[in-house]
Amino acid sequence: MAVLSMMVLAALYWSCPQPGSTALGSRLPGVVIVHTPAKTGRYIGSPSLVILQDGTYVAAHDFFGPGKGVGQTEVYQSRDQGATWSRTSVVDPLCWASLFEHRGDLYLMGTTGDMADLVIHRSRDGGKTWTTPRDAQNGLLLSDGKYHCAPVPLVVADGRIWRAAEEFMGRDKRRRVFRAFLMSAPLDADLLSASSWTCTNRLDADFSWLGGGFGSWLEGNVVCQPDGTLANILRTNTRPGFKVDKRFGEEKVAIATLDRGGQVLSFDPVLGFVDFPGGGKKFTIRFDPKTLLYWTLANQVLPGSGTDNPERVRNTLALVSSPDLRHWTTRSIVLHHPDTEYHAFQYVDWRFDGDDIVFVSRTAFDDGEGGAKRQHDANYLTFHRVRDYGKLRSSSVR
Repeated sequence: MAVLSMMVLAALYWSCPQPGSTALGSRLPGVVIVHTPAKTGRYIGSPSLVILQDGTYVAAHDFFGPGKGVGQTEVYQSRDQGATWSRTSVVDPLCWASLFEHRGDLYLMGTTGDMADLVIHRSRDGGKTWTTPRDAQNGLLLSDGKYHCAPVPLVVADGRIWRAAEEFMGRDKRRRVFRAFLMSAPLDADLLSASSWTCTNRLDADFSWLGGGFGSWLEGNVVCQPDGTLANILRTNTRPGFKVDKRFGEEKVAIATLDRGGQVLSFDPVLGFVDFPGGGKKFTIRFDPKTLLYWTLANQVLPGSGTDNPERVRNTLALVSSPDLRHWTTRSIVLHHPDTEYHAFQYVDWRFDGDDIVFVSRTAFDDGEGGAKRQHDANYLTFHRVRDYGKLRSSSVR
């Protein structure tokens, strides 16, 4: 793993120019898509990004918090490669939704609320209007009201489109309990019909894992492994304050594997936990056929972070890659701020765009109005571009 000195990190951070779309006077990196002051009680959540076949960028996010108008998703469009953005629609209710394009149509797949029904919306005009999931024929896929997900990637394999989600099972003492699963539909099926989708078994977790430090798994990424089988790679949290045994490292992901029949998801706690910088926070993994590597942008915890809860250290965004999903290398620090309490570049969703990577971030930063309430409760949705990611030139990041 590459280790950068704090001097280099500071140089990377301060080299970020001010965005042309804001006059707030901060040194906020990237382009502002949305700004919502902390006083509104509406915080930016669940960034998602897709590049349509015609080159249009579409971004989405939801709102969470105690303010009015939470639990809905806003959709934005850019026709100049992310330089400017305009809002095209509001979808309500909808949370934690993934944007994806399939056979010329645009989709949003998420839930109707916090631990709620799992639904899908379709747009045939680039995100201006959307279908309403009224019933099992029109987008209401799982209706027993206990599902969790995030803007995670979808994968096409074996003639089907696949996505990960979680079933919420309640709380055990201070922890939320989730069961992980994958769902899929044939490529030529009506994706709005619940009957088109098949779910695997629901996979339980065990709080005794990682020497008793296991907290939860969630926000899984379905990926095609090098051997052609599918896996669900899940964010893995450890309990705050738990001193993780050196055998287990600081942050992990859990790799659950799918049988070749596409029905049974399983997990081996001896072999399934893998070192992953930033594995305790949400991430998106995609495979690049040009470099033959898997890539992600993750919230790595740098030395000297001064916290016993790595799940809330989100002030550093690292570009990370792997040849096999089990050995991960930090390639470059993309964004960094020295403060961990009120600054974050988190829940990043991203796409390959030629030689570049483009991404949207749930960003907590100074805004001239008191800044973010805390790192978790973001006050911005921002857009960024990493130029020539394969060459790993730090100076190409903006």
